[in-house]
Amino acid sequence: MNRKISMVLCITSLIFLCGCGNKNAASTYKLVETHPVGGRQGICTEGGNYWVSGSGKLEKYDSNWNLIAENKDPFEGNPLEVNHIGDIDVYNNELYLGVEYFMGGKGKNIQVAVYDGDTLKLKRVFPFRSDTGQLECSGIAVDSDHRTVYMSSWIDDESSEYLYMYDLDTGDYKGKLKMQSAPKWIQGVAYHEGNLYVTSDDGDADDNAPDHMYRIDISENQETGQVSLEKVFDDVIKQGEIEGLSFCEESGQLLLLYNRGARIIAGMPSGFYEGYDDEIHEVFVYDMGERD
Repeated sequence: MNRKISMVLCITSLIFLCGCGNKNAASTYKLVETHPVGGRQGICTEGGNYWVSGSGKLEKYDSNWNLIAENKDPFEGNPLEVNHIGDIDVYNNELYLGVEYFMGGKGKNIQVAVYDGDTLKLKRVFPFRSDTGQLECSGIAVDSDHRTVYMSSWIDDESSEYLYMYDLDTGDYKGKLKMQSAPKWIQGVAYHEGNLYVTSDDGDADDNAPDHMYRIDISENQETGQVSLEKVFDDVIKQGEIEGLSFCEESGQLLLLYNRGARIIAGMPSGFYEGYDDEIHEVFVYDMGERD
């Protein structure tokens, strides 16, 4: 089955489970701001600051989206050979990164790496577990309520039907959460008010078809999570590749990183669409409201 057919079937199945469209979404979302940034992978926020990841760099922005710190060599000091950062998260001014060696649509040497939120330098890594079944890391989320770090996978196979869990305090592997009707091509994951949210690159920029965000209701034992469609991103400037997401607890906003302009093949930029000679990375900011 090719990717386009697989995505159509996946989206159709999820819409059916939701009742129709995203009417069962937990929140409403109103686009209020857009900010260009220098990274194409992840976004997180805490205390009025914003952090953005590129595949091989980290950036910090102040509350007015001014760049105030940058690390162009974030893999320095890592005990394993790695070359790729996915979506990121922050907790108590420490950045949590899922890093790996990524090439040709496959990953290895996957691990949780923790960085200082000010210096953007590596502080420590969680013990690497190669027997979990995880084959790639596209995003990471910190859940302080359950003291858990979740890692997502982008690869379209059985391994990407799970979120891989590590203990926030000890770094030990805790097991994996099975997503019921798992989305395809997950790009980012975030925790917000008792639920997990993932972004999925399941649209098609060639056909101007939008990507989506899904909500995952976590079971009490953290072994399963029911998936429902949360938002269709048909309001971005131009369809491209969805990436990481973050929820700002202070402002009640959703932050979404979106790329446009580049053609993506096997997860990597490969040429440009007409009218572009560079890829553009933007953070879309949405006010969230209660659904009637």
